[in-house]
Amino acid sequence: MSSLHMLFGSEDDVSACQKAGLMLRHTVQFHWTNRETPFTHFDDFLTTLTQEKRKKIRQERRKVADAGVTFRSALGTDITESDWDFFYQCYERTYWEHGNAPYLSRDFFRMMQQTMPENWLLFTATRDGQDVATSLIALQAINTPSIGQNSINKIAYGRHWGTLESIDCLHFEACYYQAIEWCIQKGYHRFEGGAQGEHKMARALLPIKASSAHWVAHPEFAKAIHHFLKREEMGIGNYLDDLKSRSPVKTAGL
Repeated sequence: MSSLHMLFGSEDDVSACQKAGLMLRHTVQFHWTNRETPFTHFDDFLTTLTQEKRKKIRQERRKVADAGVTFRSALGTDITESDWDFFYQCYERTYWEHGNAPYLSRDFFRMMQQTMPENWLLFTATRDGQDVATSLIALQAINTPSIGQNSINKIAYGRHWGTLESIDCLHFEACYYQAIEWCIQKGYHRFEGGAQGEHKMARALLPIKASSAHWVAHPEFAKAIHHFLKREEMGIGNYLDDLKSRSPVKTAGL
């Protein structure tokens, strides 16, 4: 092998890789996490945010509702062939409009429909009787004995999305608020909103450090990467500290 890379591993995976001599890289992702005593509804969750962020989220959701947009969700085998076709139409169009070719094919999603339908949740936005946008969420239930006997950690991963119309704040509603509200209703522990995007913090997805592990066979190349990762790690630490100082979550007493 010329190289070996472990991405999105558990803490145990990362620890084992580090003990085995692999180089660690740290990046930042933005996750929504349910509290230990789970939220009972979306407004219950909003009470944990600062007044400014609560107001902003309510305004954004109101804009979508005032535009006449409603949502329906479909889970697993309830996602029909026509639903998948419409999703891909939106997904493909949104990529092309941003100057990029869609990196996943229609056949990829067809295979997902056939082999693992239970791992997908689809939100479809409708206006004036016409479907206008979709957001596709991946789901996983993980057995985590470390946090309790037979404990199941339910995680949602976002998101592939697309739209046929430009509607103010529709992206935030389809990609974040609908998913968070569904996770609260279904007792999910975490919603991972995808890589990058400080704008996610305003939607109450908080920064976390995500780690990967890497081994490179070429000694000089490995040495150069090692030095780069050491410098990058300092920057990531400072970046996380800065983000956490701007958290949308209320501090004690507020």
